[in-house]
Amino acid sequence: MQLADFDFDLPEDRIALRPASPRDAARLLRIEPERPLADLSVHDLPGQLTAGDVLVLNDTRVIPARLSGRRIRGEAVVAVEATLHKRLSPHVWTAFMRPGKRLAVGDRVVFGEAQDRACLLGRLDATVKEKGEGGEVTLAFDLTGPDLDAAIAERGAMPLPPYIAAKRPEDAQDRADYQTVYAAEDGSVAAPTAGLHFTPELFARLAKAGVATEFVTLHVGAGTFLPVKTEAVAEHRMHAEWGEVDPAVAARLNAARAAGGRIVCVGTTSLRLLESATGEDGIIAPFQGETAIFITPGYRFRAADGLMTNFHLPKSTLFMLVSAFAGLEVMRAAYAHAIATGYRFYSYGDASLIWRARD
Repeated sequence: MQLADFDFDLPEDRIALRPASPRDAARLLRIEPERPLADLSVHDLPGQLTAGDVLVLNDTRVIPARLSGRRIRGEAVVAVEATLHKRLSPHVWTAFMRPGKRLAVGDRVVFGEAQDRACLLGRLDATVKEKGEGGEVTLAFDLTGPDLDAAIAERGAMPLPPYIAAKRPEDAQDRADYQTVYAAEDGSVAAPTAGLHFTPELFARLAKAGVATEFVTLHVGAGTFLPVKTEAVAEHRMHAEWGEVDPAVAARLNAARAAGGRIVCVGTTSLRLLESATGEDGIIAPFQGETAIFITPGYRFRAADGLMTNFHLPKSTLFMLVSAFAGLEVMRAAYAHAIATGYRFYSYGDASLIWRARD
């Protein structure tokens, strides 16, 4: 398939700059092959599920991974910005840096404002260890482990997607808005945004309806925002991300499926992780490690029956994934409806509930 197959016209004003309030007031478009589209709200979700169904959510927590600093090379000082991407060791991170061309192996980078407030842990300094393609570098920090985590939390900003950050700066409200209410495991540099719609009250109503919830962990990397640059879709390579499916969670999911329950993934991150953990026989196995799974039309789904996800950008790997899930023409029609009726797109936008096309 070609990249152009996944293009569509998205008016710029459809990209949401702030989330709905309350969270579950966001709109929800039900998309099911061979059934009419239904305009709902996230508040209606319990009525779309049945007792015995299981929602699978990603409990990763977003860290304030965007750092501003200065590259220091002798007397030459250049302002730089880093978005941490993937942790390699207690003191080493890969990061996307701008301007990447102004950096060389061995350069020292001091993060924080020039007159930043004192940090009890010392300065947040790093050395450029390696340079890769597309502005990606490997940074070796002077601090390590919990000390490094605390310094990043103090100096960093929430890594809003570039489509939002280009239109407004990050602020204090984003620290709460760009985090799910159930976030538990530090490690992501992008939110699992379908989960942003959930509230404690919504969880209570789901439980009352007999819908179970299970949590897995996939630490989302900044690579999720990288555009597809190859015209032939099959030539695109995904960045690897670390995830875990606990053995007890896998066992409960298999039991629910055996009893006739449906598995509904909340977000493409939980879906990609669950599909990575599931064998050809449809059995979900415990999983711990990296996945770079790239799901496009033609993929045979093994685990997920339903998917709740936000609306994605043209020519993105995420639009490719939902097109694989329900069918490209189904998703083209659904997105045309969403655009025409004012649905809001991307991380702070509205949601869709997609049921899988059957073979």
